[in-house]
Amino acid sequence: MNLDMPRELGMEHAMEVRTTRFGTVNIADDRIIHLPKGLLGFGGFTRFCLLEPADDACFFWLQSVEEPSLAFVVTDPNFFVPDYSVPIRQEQADELGIKSLSDAQVFVIVNKVDNLLTGNLQGPVVINTLTRTGEQFVLAEKRWTTRHPLLKLNAAPNQQAMSA
Repeated sequence: MNLDMPRELGMEHAMEVRTTRFGTVNIADDRIIHLPKGLLGFGGFTRFCLLEPADDACFFWLQSVEEPSLAFVVTDPNFFVPDYSVPIRQEQADELGIKSLSDAQVFVIVNKVDNLLTGNLQGPVVINTLTRTGEQFVLAEKRWTTRHPLLKLNAAPNQQAMSA
């Protein structure tokens, strides 16, 4: 994770963010991610924060600071698809103020389909880690899908086996 966002918050510039999943959390102002165009289907919401469930987590919550019930599970796709990359056109890089690829962090939105976690590799969210401004891109390349398999979940043990 390269968003340089400490888990410990100073109290001088923090805001309270209401969430339906985690209650009210304090988020430092410098941890707010601005998505001027919003996310696909949610263009009216432009301010988010990244909630880390643990220091070693590979899944995070991209939580709207404007709507408590709007949150997406996201991950760095390279954890699961090492050869994944986002072709960023020069005008997109300029618009986000990205001067070097090391200034960018890529996330994909994760969905659960049956016992499979999938990632929207066709619609990555690219964030400038220095300015915390980002955008969700729609890739023209058809190599990636909106439901790319990332991880198979173990089936829950049946109740009979648990009581034996």
